[in-house]
Amino acid sequence: MNCRSSHLERFIDLGRQPNGNVFPSLNELDNEQMFPFAMLVCTQCWQVQLEEFPPVDAMFANHPYITGLNQPIVAHFEHLVDNIVQKYAIAPNSLVLDIGANDGTLLHKFRKHKMRVLGIDPCIGTNKLAQDKGITVFETFWNQHSAKAMQQLGIYPDLITATAVFYHVEDLHSFVQGLQTIMKQDTIFCTQCIYLKDLIDQVQFDHFYHEHTLIHAITPLENLFSQYGLRLLDVDFSSIHGGSFVLYVGRKESRFPTTSNIAAAIANEKDAGLNCLQTYLDFSKKVDANKQQLMSVLRGIKDAGKRIFGMGAPLKASTLLNYYGIGPDIIECLTEINPHKIGKYSPGMHIPIISEDTVTEQPDYYLLLDVQKLVLGNILIPYAIRLLWDIAYKTLHRANQVKI
Repeated sequence: MNCRSSHLERFIDLGRQPNGNVFPSLNELDNEQMFPFAMLVCTQCWQVQLEEFPPVDAMFANHPYITGLNQPIVAHFEHLVDNIVQKYAIAPNSLVLDIGANDGTLLHKFRKHKMRVLGIDPCIGTNKLAQDKGITVFETFWNQHSAKAMQQLGIYPDLITATAVFYHVEDLHSFVQGLQTIMKQDTIFCTQCIYLKDLIDQVQFDHFYHEHTLIHAITPLENLFSQYGLRLLDVDFSSIHGGSFVLYVGRKESRFPTTSNIAAAIANEKDAGLNCLQTYLDFSKKVDANKQQLMSVLRGIKDAGKRIFGMGAPLKASTLLNYYGIGPDIIECLTEINPHKIGKYSPGMHIPIISEDTVTEQPDYYLLLDVQKLVLGNILIPYAIRLLWDIAYKTLHRANQVKI
């Protein structure tokens, strides 16, 4: 188990789910693997974690997500890098290590500040995209073993980043031990994670999938890092990913102080009941209520003879579509911009995925499955809000009228 505790309680069971990152082709539909899926909470440290881990190689070897295709994330990285550099006075020529480097988008931002960059990521396809930018990437998982290998090479970063990665970890303790191994006295570890409090508040159960082995909050992380001589320094909160936090960690002897934001976050989590099992059981009941509500809407639309497309095929959508039982009998197709998904089928429910640029005949409705990408005027629609639009915003240039 991830937090190495025996005080674990199951609070939600989403049945058997596919690997949401594997988009089968037509001739692969009959050979798709399904895995048990349930989430636990530790009633000792209050870490939320996956009950059963699929093979990690199956999860990440051919990961289809490409950071550079997600423009809100690219813009967010620009701000994040500037903030880190300013907050901790990261000097030019400093060494930055990005865990889960993907296509090198984040590291490329650090290069603009004249810094040396290095990545580590087990995903073959996206690694090549980073290497095409001239970025060296170690093709392996981050853990205590890979950290010791870097130590033997004399690699001691000034800054270590892990954005949307620290909750993909099977062995949480090995990950943190790896950080401890190569962090110098004033090295900063910066990680961005989905925030458990926002997930619970907004009933974002679709953040639960096999790749997300953990959902973090500040309280359990303070306990975890302290076990390895590390200290929480500061935390910022963001609406990105439907609600996330950026956490800054240093060694206990770091010259950087711990801000009051840490104590305030821990107090807020206690007030929200994140240290109470009933909070998680109530969350599960809300998920089932939402399922009944959405399915009633979708069936009403289909009974009226209307057509529905899905917008986007993000990993989050796999959990929702499979748990709710939404297949091609309800949604005819999913529209996408990611070339690795177009021409394939959605995991589990096998809804065809087409390029959004090839849609010539508009449906009556779109179910928005990736609404964090949608901008309406100057307002970024939060991921948690799912709306049914008569015509989706992305297709305005092909439509005569849009109703919201």
